[in-house]
Amino acid sequence: MNLNRATCIRALDARDPRFDGVFFVGVTSTRIYCRPVCPAPPPRRDRCQFFSNAAAAERRGFRPCLRCRPELAPGNAIIDATDRVARAASARIAEGALNGRSVDALAAEFDITARQLRRVIEHQTGVTPVELAQTHRLLLAKRLLTDTVLPMTQVAFASGFQSVRRFDALFQERYRLTPSALRRKTFASDDKPVDTVSLTLGYRAPLDWGALMAFFAARATPGVEDVEGDCYARTVSINGLSGWVRVQPTAMPRRTAQRFSDKRSLRVEIPSSLTPALMPLLAKLRQLFDLDADPAVIEQQLAASGLEHLVRTRPGLRVPGAMDGFDLALRAVLGQQVSVKGATTIAGRFAEKFGDAIATPDPRLCRGAPVASRVASASVADLRALGVTTARAETVRALAEAVASGALRIEPNVDVARTTAQLTALPGIGDWTAQYIAMRALRWPDGFPASDLWLRRAAGGMTTAKLVKASARWQPWRAYAAMHLWSSTQD
Repeated sequence: MNLNRATCIRALDARDPRFDGVFFVGVTSTRIYCRPVCPAPPPRRDRCQFFSNAAAAERRGFRPCLRCRPELAPGNAIIDATDRVARAASARIAEGALNGRSVDALAAEFDITARQLRRVIEHQTGVTPVELAQTHRLLLAKRLLTDTVLPMTQVAFASGFQSVRRFDALFQERYRLTPSALRRKTFASDDKPVDTVSLTLGYRAPLDWGALMAFFAARATPGVEDVEGDCYARTVSINGLSGWVRVQPTAMPRRTAQRFSDKRSLRVEIPSSLTPALMPLLAKLRQLFDLDADPAVIEQQLAASGLEHLVRTRPGLRVPGAMDGFDLALRAVLGQQVSVKGATTIAGRFAEKFGDAIATPDPRLCRGAPVASRVASASVADLRALGVTTARAETVRALAEAVASGALRIEPNVDVARTTAQLTALPGIGDWTAQYIAMRALRWPDGFPASDLWLRRAAGGMTTAKLVKASARWQPWRAYAAMHLWSSTQD
């Protein structure tokens, strides 16, 4: 997307929601930066400076607007970046990868030096890795101060700070306001213990939440997930912590229907015991529901490439993600040549045998997802007893061993070509399974299981080879094309 000054000014004049999170505007007269959809009176154009990310605005001395709240803006999908490593590393920083860790440790994840990492991130974002991490921490802290009643100490650590003193100092340095002063501007109290925390996740409209819920409901692993109406709930194991999460569209009571921050968002509820893992948890939820997608860009190309009717029928269709890469890959293997219902039943048995027991207020949520190391240590006979064939049991063991050893990473931002090659090198995993995993667990928007029978039927009965050739016009959004084609077979 071309973000020259003229484009930004036109988007700002229109308060175009398609640009929300794509750029931020700094107002030189107030030294405040806003989202392009801010409801405040528009600033004079000669007082506007435009930035591609919040960290760049803060580096130039701008403070976040208290009205439009830049911390609630939707993010950007990985495909938007010109440099895969820069975008992948930036995503890891957003998950909290530099909270208590060095830039050298993060660089090692990408097999580059810390100097190289600093260079690619600064080229992509205009700020250093440390500055980017600081902005993520501060903006999350601002959300917690504004939207929750968490004690100040808990806010500091949940936001990724290693000490309350550093939190106070950096907050005041950047925002010219103490954390306590910001909290006094809201309803919140600073000394009240809480059992649960509720936050919002923003997205770019439209969002076909009903389609997401139908997809997850059909595949909900017993004991691990539950879908009731428009509410998705599941157990969570992350960073050594366990608990539960509940997500549903944000309610908009009449008295608050015009509150800007309530628009285009999901409401997330978690137990306060999970707040030390809040940054990676929120990132995983964004991936699970594909909230960083830009439907306007995706659907414009698909509509112009022969899928206009499907896009018009299901606007805002997303590619469902995964909370746990191994769990998703295991589920894909278990789903080979069996019905969705049958695979769901077997997945529940795997969770019961290889997942942790997790205490939650909901008796339907009591198990964690299967742990790779435990599955890897099981015998073929143990796995067959759960209802899979010998061949499938051997595939499951090979997959679990590769993940447990660290040789195979099934997560967003990895090298897709390398990871899919590793997957197809395992016995019993072919291109269909690898591409399906790429779509959902690797968050690769161009993943496309062309050999899928239902995709070929939806495309008019094409052969796999012809569908691969025809799908070229949908690149780099073939995963979304696949979701539309699959959806058309169910309408």
